[in-house]
Amino acid sequence: MFEQHIENAIPEITAGELQRICAACIFKKLRKKETVLREGEVSRHKIFVTTGLLRNFGIGGNGAEHILRFTDAGSWTADPESYFSGLPSKYNIDAVEASEIAMLSHHDLETLVQTIPALDRYFRKMITANMGLVQQRVLDAISASAEEKYIGFMKDYPGVFQRVPLHMVASYLGVSRETLTRIRQGLAAGVNHKAALVVL
Repeated sequence: MFEQHIENAIPEITAGELQRICAACIFKKLRKKETVLREGEVSRHKIFVTTGLLRNFGIGGNGAEHILRFTDAGSWTADPESYFSGLPSKYNIDAVEASEIAMLSHHDLETLVQTIPALDRYFRKMITANMGLVQQRVLDAISASAEEKYIGFMKDYPGVFQRVPLHMVASYLGVSRETLTRIRQGLAAGVNHKAALVVL
């Protein structure tokens, strides 16, 4: 999966360059709920999800979890602030389900992008795309209704909803589980009402 992703994402990559990238990776299997980054540790690796699902989350002052993002198979994750600054992370990353990952250390990745221009372009595009997603997430947080956030979540994570418990979806959206239940019931009622009108 990892090799195939790199080949598909960077068609110009050579066999030798791909071999160097894979040789620099640490491949690891994670149990469900196993942690790969804890608050207070430095985020030293870019993490590619080969199979499974990870989440990035922080812990609030009241002990509640606040999920920042989900990372499905075929995507990368890290704590960007800690990764680039070398400062302790304020967040955690763990496996929502049994997963397999490939990890590239900051040092190894810097060496690779300096000697493989195509890989450098790939990561620059990815960083730019992620910045756009972060900006949209902030905008949604301050301007979108709870229902709009839920609809956006379904659009952004179409393969995730059925794989995570409702309390994680609520945490990602920043709403209570009760509010999320009302939103889902309201949307379902709207769909059923439209279906009834069609039948009539």
